[in-house]
Amino acid sequence: MAICLPVLPVSDRLADLQRALADKGNAVLAAPPGAGKTTIVPLALLNAEWRGDNMIVLLEPRRLAARAAARRMAELLGEEVGQTIGYRMRLDAKVSSKTRVLVVTEGVFSRMALDDPELSGIAVVIFDEFHERSLDADFGLALAIDIKSGLRPDLKLLVMSATLDGARVSKLLDAAPVIESAGRSFPVEIRHAERRPDERIEDAIARTIRGALETEKGDILVFLPGTREINQVARLLEGRVAGNVLITPLYGALPAREQDAAIRPSTPGTRKVVLATSVAETSITIDGVTIVIDSGLMRLPKFDPGSGMTRLETMRVSKASMDQRAGRSGRTAPGMCVRMWRKEQTAALPDFTPPQILEADLSGLLLDAAAFGVTNISHFRFLDPPPMPALNEARQLLLRLGAIDEQGRLTKAGEAMRQLALPVRLSHMVVKAAGLGHAQTAAEIAVLLTERGLGGNDVDIDVRLGNFRRDRTPNANAARGLARQIAASLDAMAGTPALACAGELLLHAYPDRVARARGRPGQFLLASGRGAELDEAHQLAALPWLVVADMQGSAERMRILSAAEIAETAIMETLPGEIETIEETTFDPARRNLRRRKLVRIGAITILEQSLPPPAGEHADDAMIAAVRRYGLDILVLPKEALLLRQRLAWLHVRVGEPWPDVSDAALALRMDEWLRPFLNGVSDLGKVPDQAFANGLRALVPHDLLRKIETFAPAHFTVPTGSNIPVRYELDEPVLSVRVQELFGLKTHPSIGGGKVPVLLELLSPAHRPIQLTRDLPGFWKGSWADVRSDMRGRYPKHFWPEDPANAAPTARAKPRAR
Repeated sequence: MAICLPVLPVSDRLADLQRALADKGNAVLAAPPGAGKTTIVPLALLNAEWRGDNMIVLLEPRRLAARAAARRMAELLGEEVGQTIGYRMRLDAKVSSKTRVLVVTEGVFSRMALDDPELSGIAVVIFDEFHERSLDADFGLALAIDIKSGLRPDLKLLVMSATLDGARVSKLLDAAPVIESAGRSFPVEIRHAERRPDERIEDAIARTIRGALETEKGDILVFLPGTREINQVARLLEGRVAGNVLITPLYGALPAREQDAAIRPSTPGTRKVVLATSVAETSITIDGVTIVIDSGLMRLPKFDPGSGMTRLETMRVSKASMDQRAGRSGRTAPGMCVRMWRKEQTAALPDFTPPQILEADLSGLLLDAAAFGVTNISHFRFLDPPPMPALNEARQLLLRLGAIDEQGRLTKAGEAMRQLALPVRLSHMVVKAAGLGHAQTAAEIAVLLTERGLGGNDVDIDVRLGNFRRDRTPNANAARGLARQIAASLDAMAGTPALACAGELLLHAYPDRVARARGRPGQFLLASGRGAELDEAHQLAALPWLVVADMQGSAERMRILSAAEIAETAIMETLPGEIETIEETTFDPARRNLRRRKLVRIGAITILEQSLPPPAGEHADDAMIAAVRRYGLDILVLPKEALLLRQRLAWLHVRVGEPWPDVSDAALALRMDEWLRPFLNGVSDLGKVPDQAFANGLRALVPHDLLRKIETFAPAHFTVPTGSNIPVRYELDEPVLSVRVQELFGLKTHPSIGGGKVPVLLELLSPAHRPIQLTRDLPGFWKGSWADVRSDMRGRYPKHFWPEDPANAAPTARAKPRAR
């Protein structure tokens, strides 16, 4: 086929590229934006001898880019799309028996490879804009490499990108030649316009757009992180720009007709401001754009393996994306790029956007791998291996849904799920619904949730489902057609859509996102244990139960984006395997008793709670021991006898050591089965444990032959000359005896314990029981400092007896000794 192609920079390297593919079978092409690689290379390969009559497959990261590339190549051939050049994507396809260049989205190619592991009739697979590193692109390349190495050594692989680490890709492709094209683009002037600290990005962008419309010529392409910001900027510009300025949004959820309108050149006499997400970053040229305004922000999905949730995060663009965006203004004429940050901040930007495989939910990847016959994902060659936590989370989800067995092999249910080309949760929902006769409704819900913009943006999925069914736009018609295809692909009755509500079907997809109201309206607790909220004015906010399909925000504060009403009875009937009924025994530390209750739960949500009689016997003993371990020994509130005995044993253990037992908190906690359990006797209230039980328990730790020696070596009391039994305080350093000094009159030796070997520390007290002296040598005290103490005490307590020679005086517990 002789083809006359326009001369673009990449044209100079076509011969090298042809030769590399013919000789090596693989190649890497690095060419900047505007070099013509997307449209010129596939057309040039039509003339390759090795192609024969086989097809060239070109992968594009987005539907918009796929349609635009196919349309441009068809124009160069003077044909309509669907002849030599065709495309295939979800909801749309234009292909015929004449098609030899097929442009597909990356996800479609993965399905092609799984359905036909030999890629029959395909000569070369071209991965365009591979630097975007979507999960589908990485997996598609891994599949193609595997097919080439095992079944199709003649298959050619070409990876193309404007910003790419060519050496790494070359190594992945068995040292494939790296062909570089210098490219050609018009000069782009870079300006920086930092926004004020108190200024929202939308306000700063709108202000910059108005300024550019007044001072510059040409159309404007604005990069914003998401649809919310696009809509806000559009509102800020409404009525504040000239009448000949057309404001057009451009994002992935727009219908194809509106996307195509956004990239068409503006009509004479008008100017266009295209408000776009990163969908306009690569693969397309918007004729007439000479000004780019870059917010420097993008929104990417990030998967949290801990919660199983994927949430969108707004983050700074990479340097590669920054260059791609700026290049959009220099494709057809000299241009200008205004970056909404300080020039110095550019150095802190990452070099590349993180590969999606490192941040994504990998359940679909794992399911597809199993369908390909691969149970160990390390079998595939990836540029960046998928992280193990995300793989483990994906495997657990697939096991839970019954899609794979314990060996990772695809089950019958898993095969049915894979055929639907839906996220695994939604495919599981559709398969389960098909068995109940509700395949059509479930398929409609699945399409509604995967095709953004269908049915409006109400949180209530039932409302959106009704809107979707009434919508007669081409996009809605195509989506309903896809839903019918999905339902028809299952060997089941399609059912009547009105017979099933969204919530009942969504239970099969999101059993962990059943949500129960808590607190004020709009506050919910999910079965997963996370909290989520929605506007309290919304009709769903006052409902007791929801099933949540989508959320956004931080892990601490998730905002519900889509949900459906569900009845408690439906949860119980639909998810019997998720419902857990348990009898729980807990300890109330305030009341110091055990409580038993019956709980019916789904995950972290308690559906029913019923009080039961408290436990008794061995069960009570087990629960009480567990409570002491959790709350500590203080909850026992040891009586005075047990406290004193513990102090005496602790002193003996420190002073003498083994075999006197260690009665510290840590030691007692380890030996509760020896000293506490035998004396609990199955009580459920610690207040009902007899006081002597605790002392008896401590004695059980003392070797039998030492029990009688406790009083000898560590007496509880010391008898003073008056006959009073004064308690001994056992501190770890030494025993202490606090006694009024008058009761020691007549005592000529210092008191001691431990068989007379350990002197006690005497804390001598006044008649008012206030300390007046510490001594470890009572005879020395009588002979020494007593005179000074006596002088002071006589002045304070003149009615009391203060002898000059206390060692030979009569002791007294009264003011004066009794007359003899």
